[in-house]
Amino acid sequence: MGRAMLGGWIEEGVKPNDVVVVDPGLDNLDKATKFGCRAFSSPMLIETGFQPDVIILAVKPQVISDVLSSYQAYAKKGALVISVAAGARIALFEESFGEASAIIRTMPNTPAAIRRGMMVSCANLHVTAKHKKMCDQLMQAIGATAWVDDETLMDAVTGLSGSGPAYVFYMIQAMIEAGIAAGLPSELAEKLAKTTVSGAGELALQSSDTVEQLRINVTSPNGTTAAGLDVLMGPDGLAKLMDETVAAATARSIELG
Repeated sequence: MGRAMLGGWIEEGVKPNDVVVVDPGLDNLDKATKFGCRAFSSPMLIETGFQPDVIILAVKPQVISDVLSSYQAYAKKGALVISVAAGARIALFEESFGEASAIIRTMPNTPAAIRRGMMVSCANLHVTAKHKKMCDQLMQAIGATAWVDDETLMDAVTGLSGSGPAYVFYMIQAMIEAGIAAGLPSELAEKLAKTTVSGAGELALQSSDTVEQLRINVTSPNGTTAAGLDVLMGPDGLAKLMDETVAAATARSIELG
């Protein structure tokens, strides 16, 4: 995710030498260096006196607590802290950086890698309008943005959009397998499924119609689409499965936090 964000920022005009990347992985350091950024394997190697405007914490939630102490001084001197660690609560960062620090928690998703991500953010009380604008400018380089005021909603955000790409990938996989079962060659089934899902998603984004109306528009009475929807919209169909899926992922997000 950090790599996707970095690529988006540079494409949007952020000067590479204004960015400091810290990562213990040699591959990521090499890529950051090729972008023109300053790259370090440890925050201890950053020059004395350096003070960032923003700290982006793009690490796995399992290790987030281990890295916070290295950035305390920057946060306490006024750097905005933006975390994309899934499940990590704002309180965790306030405990480490001080309650007066400006903290934003953001939940991205993997389409950010192609600049089509969905980033939802939540701020603590010390985040200003200027901070929010700065966060949006950074996140809009890799997709769309939205805000919630209630941090508890971030678990549902994680369950829907954070984990959502995997649901769509699995649906595509199921469509491919169903096409093959119906007699289509595997390569053609894959092309049909991927292109159909991609095109339908883009149509949903660009159309002024609701997604319900878009569904109605392509459903002729007693036609082929209606026959398929009779299964998907049945009592044990997609709506029930999706409710249970998002609820399970939301509950897991709560557990992780």
